[in-house]
Amino acid sequence: MLRHETVQIKRMLALIEFDRDDELFATAGVVNEPADVHCPVVEMSTRSKLSCLSWNKYSKNVIASSDYEGIVTVWDVNTRQSVMEYEEHEKRAWSVDFSRTEPSMLVSGSDDCKVKVWCTKQEASVFNIDMKANICCVKYNPGSSIYVAVGSADHHIHYFDLRNTSTPVNVFRGHRKAVSYVKFLSSNELASASTDSTLRLWDVKENSAGPYHEKKNFVGLTVNNEYVACGSETNEVFVYHKAISKPATWHKFGSPDLEDAEEDVGSYFISAVCWKSNSPTMLAANSQGTIKVLVLAA
Repeated sequence: MLRHETVQIKRMLALIEFDRDDELFATAGVVNEPADVHCPVVEMSTRSKLSCLSWNKYSKNVIASSDYEGIVTVWDVNTRQSVMEYEEHEKRAWSVDFSRTEPSMLVSGSDDCKVKVWCTKQEASVFNIDMKANICCVKYNPGSSIYVAVGSADHHIHYFDLRNTSTPVNVFRGHRKAVSYVKFLSSNELASASTDSTLRLWDVKENSAGPYHEKKNFVGLTVNNEYVACGSETNEVFVYHKAISKPATWHKFGSPDLEDAEEDVGSYFISAVCWKSNSPTMLAANSQGTIKVLVLAA
């Protein structure tokens, strides 16, 4: 990372997601005090802390969220109102994802050990997948609305064909602790991050993997073509090429230009990362409320 631009907003950011056209990005976090610069285009208040965001891949004004009360909400950004609220999860919902190929379909996962598939045209879930452990993350395969990857507290990634959910198509084993993030690099390649402090890449057809090790837990995960990026508890962003186990580059956040520069920057961590599609540009945020626009330079 050779070039970066810094934006400071006075809130802890937990999530960043680009919209369909990579023109707008959404953030979610806890407001510490009103921001006086870099005002958002739209701001919407929620009843509970958000755990995940997912833009609809077809409708630019539609975004879904999951929250700590277990509610999955579909929002209209233009009206700043919720258009659908699903309250079937019994515990915290950690993850939600819109299908890339079927814009009305979305999936969510929760601490109630259930994966739920929803349709924005229906008021109730389409069906459930009952699991034996808490669900940490869910992600549709980008090439199909049929296949979903589920990261679980049982240390495994369960890969389901939604036409028959009685048994997963595959179970990817290798992590030693909960799988906190899953992201598809392509229809056949899946990246996962775990609280065991490793990143792994999987071939969904061959069930093969390669670990990526770091000393601190990974926070956030984003992918773009052949690169995987993640945050860390050390306030650094790491970028890996999928074929190499060592970081290709990294960037450490600091606060030399901020009023609180004398604070211990070691207490901060990277809280969210998001690549711009087919671009060397990435957004990264930390627990201090700093967003950086990072460019992967040759």
